[in-house]
Amino acid sequence: MTEIVFEGRPVPFEPGQSIGAALTAAGIRSWRTTRFGGRPRGLFCGIGVCFDCLITVNGRPSLRACMVEARPGDVVEGGGPDA
Repeated sequence: MTEIVFEGRPVPFEPGQSIGAALTAAGIRSWRTTRFGGRPRGLFCGIGVCFDCLITVNGRPSLRACMVEARPGDVVEGGGPDA
């Protein structure tokens, strides 16, 4: 099985799966917070229309988790309120 690393934790994924799908399948439902109120956010639309699922992948910030295909060894960080 292949894995990405989310905030230091290994997360398995299936080939072709998005990072958002892999995180959700691993039980991780939120990985950023809203700018005002600090409310948790994760996948919402799942098709790249909204920006609730922003993450940083291999140092590249502000990527939509639902649109980025998971690759072995990707280092993923949750997006902060300004992701």
